Amino acid sequence: MGIRVGTVVLALTLFAQPDSRLPAPVFHHLHLNSINPDAAIDFYTRAFPTTSRGTFAGQPALRSPNNVWVLFNKVASPPATQPASAFWHFGWHVTDERATLDRFLKQNIPLLPLYTGEGTNTVFISSDTYPGTGGVLGLTRGQIDEAKTKGVKPAGGAGFAYLRGPDDAMVEYQGNMPVERFNHVHMYQDQPYCAALWYQTHLNVAAPASRPGAAAARTEANCRVERGPDKTFPALDWDGMYRTPAVQTTLFGDVSLYFYMNQGDTPAPPTRGHLMDHFAVGVSNLDAWLAKLRGESVKILEPPYEIGDTRAFMIAGPSNEAIEMIEVK
Repeated sequence: MGIRVGTVVLALTLFAQPDSRLPAPVFHHLHLNSINPDAAIDFYTRAFPTTSRGTFAGQPALRSPNNVWVLFNKVASPPATQPASAFWHFGWHVTDERATLDRFLKQNIPLLPLYTGEGTNTVFISSDTYPGTGGVLGLTRGQIDEAKTKGVKPAGGAGFAYLRGPDDAMVEYQGNMPVERFNHVHMYQDQPYCAALWYQTHLNVAAPASRPGAAAARTEANCRVERGPDKTFPALDWDGMYRTPAVQTTLFGDVSLYFYMNQGDTPAPPTRGHLMDHFAVGVSNLDAWLAKLRGESVKILEPPYEIGDTRAFMIAGPSNEAIEMIEVK
């Protein structure tokens, strides 16, 4: 059964300032369902050496050096990854992408190839094929033909790449960045611009700064758009992926949410019970946030409950993503 999130009149645009009465939350954790949490934690500490095994609310957990947690709920059978929910994958920054790739190969860590759009050709790092254009991280088949005609060459160096984690998790690693850390959750939204407005309005996320030449600001009146007609490469699927429209960042502290348009033709199902079950953001005044969100008719999935030595409640985001609001003192 789909979850309908209540709506409010949005006075904000993508470039407006959020309500400042409550400070914006910070990213606290990503919660995964796993058939073997201990083995999963061991995998991630091997793949990303700056992470460490820790404990949160009495349960084993993975800790990133930027104080972001990955928590695991033990389940009896492999968690669902299909049909695709609003959660696509999660990602890490690495300090040297090429060295990281070499290490993964030596460690026999499963890697996910990227199709280049030229037959069955694949690469492991996006920068080993034609670079995107116009702010899009990829080219259509027509643009690939044009790039070949013009003699465009791969940029090399850092780019984006993927590995296959435990429980069929998809994990992006990208570099070259100053430090290795948990960096983002990449999502599919039924309407990315409307989703950005939702996060600005309800969770007080700051809007991205306006850029020269950017399109007109989005409001509730014009946030709904059609998905771009053409798929682009490189992509994890042999026939490419839809990358327009896209919202490049919704920031919780130093962790970003990136939004692409839903790749399918039906609304995303609820994320609870899937591999990526929910993410959590930390707030200092849980009761005030509960009152704010109830007043804005945001769907409350679970009323306040205890988690370890603190409290939390769960809400539904714009494409049925579960979001935990956790009190952090």
